[in-house]
Amino acid sequence: MEKELQKVENNNFIEYLDTDVDIKSMIYTIREKQVIIDSDVARLYHYPTKRINETVNRNNARFPQEFCFQLTEEEFNSLRSQIATLKNNGRGQHRKYLPYAFTEQGIAMLSGLLKNNIAIQVSINIMNAFVEMRKFLYNNGQLFERLTTLEYKQLENEKNIKQLFNMFQNEEDIKQKIFFQGQIWDSYSLIVDIIKKAKSKILIIDNYIDDSILKMLSKKNKDVEVVILTSNKSNIQNIDIQKFNKEYPTLKVAKTNKFHDRFIVIDNKELYHCGASIKDLGNKCFGINKIEDTEIIENFTNRIRMIGSIQ
Repeated sequence: MEKELQKVENNNFIEYLDTDVDIKSMIYTIREKQVIIDSDVARLYHYPTKRINETVNRNNARFPQEFCFQLTEEEFNSLRSQIATLKNNGRGQHRKYLPYAFTEQGIAMLSGLLKNNIAIQVSINIMNAFVEMRKFLYNNGQLFERLTTLEYKQLENEKNIKQLFNMFQNEEDIKQKIFFQGQIWDSYSLIVDIIKKAKSKILIIDNYIDDSILKMLSKKNKDVEVVILTSNKSNIQNIDIQKFNKEYPTLKVAKTNKFHDRFIVIDNKELYHCGASIKDLGNKCFGINKIEDTEIIENFTNRIRMIGSIQ
């Protein structure tokens, strides 16, 4: 079967990106983090493993332990014994040094340093794979709980499995969550999950909105109305709104100076308070909180109606 290749223009050259690679099979759980080891990163980026690690060493300050770390001998031996593919395809064998492991944040940092079109596309594919793996782990939580003791040993011990599920809690049931600097994709993904919950209406209040919100809103359910209340400081153009409405109706934008904080209201029933502007998600540490007091939600939505700009 012929492999599917994606053409990528790179500095006036044409490179072909292998889209038939199963990136999810390269993601392992080590130190309660989902990671990809350096040799697989190099394979995806079309770079020698040595070049990938040299990039990290030259930019050591950009790769804290949360982004990239070197495996211990015990971790590497455990990985080789648990993952049969390491033995079957030669990955991880005959190495002169212990491999490095990259988290999702490390991949994002690495793509910016490699600076070529194929690296950008590969990074997008890797980040999508990380998100899919988290959702898979949660959605199949009940199945994992039924695994036999032997099967648990093939993955990791029971304690680590439970910790893993706690780490990747279901975004749909989020009550409180803090994102740290660099968690751009995770925070973006969470906002999209909140948007997808709406059945009839989404209200977004953010004084510094820009057209980046349109990409998130394109994920909304069909026929869901969107209302954005923002200030004159926002940078969203009428032409962008018109183009969006032709494909994903209906979006309304109104200007007001009545708000300081940022909020998302889903179907007039769920209220989220966001500590950062949506356009700045992941640039600095911020939190998202779900407000569950029904009286507060009702009072909030009633006061918004009183503004008069949006019904």
